[in-house]
Amino acid sequence: MNLKTPVELLSTFPTIHHSHQLLLIGSCFAENIGALFTSSKFHCAINPFGILYNPLSISTALRDILTEKRYTAGDLFCYQGEYHSLMHHSSFSSSVLSDCLAAINTRLQVAHKEIGRLNHLWITFGTAWVYMFKATGKVAGNCHKLPDSEFERRRLEQDEIVADYISLIDELLLPNPQLHLWFTVSPIRHVKDGMHGNQLSKAILLLAIEQLQQHFPGHVHYFPAYEIVMDELRNYRFYADDMTHLSSLTVQYVWERLASVCFSSETQQLIQECESIRKALAHKPRRSDSETYAGFLEQMVLKIKRLTEKYPNLDVEKELDICHTRLKNLAG
Repeated sequence: MNLKTPVELLSTFPTIHHSHQLLLIGSCFAENIGALFTSSKFHCAINPFGILYNPLSISTALRDILTEKRYTAGDLFCYQGEYHSLMHHSSFSSSVLSDCLAAINTRLQVAHKEIGRLNHLWITFGTAWVYMFKATGKVAGNCHKLPDSEFERRRLEQDEIVADYISLIDELLLPNPQLHLWFTVSPIRHVKDGMHGNQLSKAILLLAIEQLQQHFPGHVHYFPAYEIVMDELRNYRFYADDMTHLSSLTVQYVWERLASVCFSSETQQLIQECESIRKALAHKPRRSDSETYAGFLEQMVLKIKRLTEKYPNLDVEKELDICHTRLKNLAG
């Protein structure tokens, strides 16, 4: 008995390798999948502006990265004792102006250096609804709990998104014509818009992405994370306690579906080896001061070094440091 309606995945997706550079930007779903890319030892940057939900804020962030915009005091505002940027997550905010600017500009500089050599750019749209800051007329990426009266709320039109992204993608491809752009729509419901309003919003995003695929064949790809969750995993047991966000099991399921079509068998095997190393080092030994444990750590060092000889681009410095530190502590 088949208790699922599997979403068919294309067999023509580009292959992603550990030697590739990736950037994931957008909603919290981008953070979830990005964390799995990172733990699987891909060269991956995630949300240099923090979480962004709407297409216009995401495109603004990418243009800021491309042009290496430098944020100044004029780009910030002070509210309830902290300095904020309407384009950035509150994790960048600070009670000290210079600290806020330093955090923003440091991440921007790093992202600018990386974007020119990207192989894959993943963009996750969360909602077509935007909040325009009345004082500047600009769309906010984060409202920082300012009063609602400071903003005008509206829903983006499909053509508006498409026009903006055609221009953006042209700008991205000009210095990097080999770039692959992957679009996803976050399966996380924006319940504040109402269930029907959420569906209309997601539909606009899906239709806009379809148009971009047609305009940039071979460069723009759509990965159906939204459909996998909504149609293949139609059960509240796949959600977190708030019944809106996804459980870790669900994120892992989507990741495995992605891996099945985007990774070669060799890449999948390498991911398994990296995961076995991670689990082995996370395991708490019965006696961490024993010769047996020292021998185990020495074998782990050899295993990691063999992997780096075979895959020179693999970043396992953290794991090597853990082994060397523990061996040093054992030696006294």
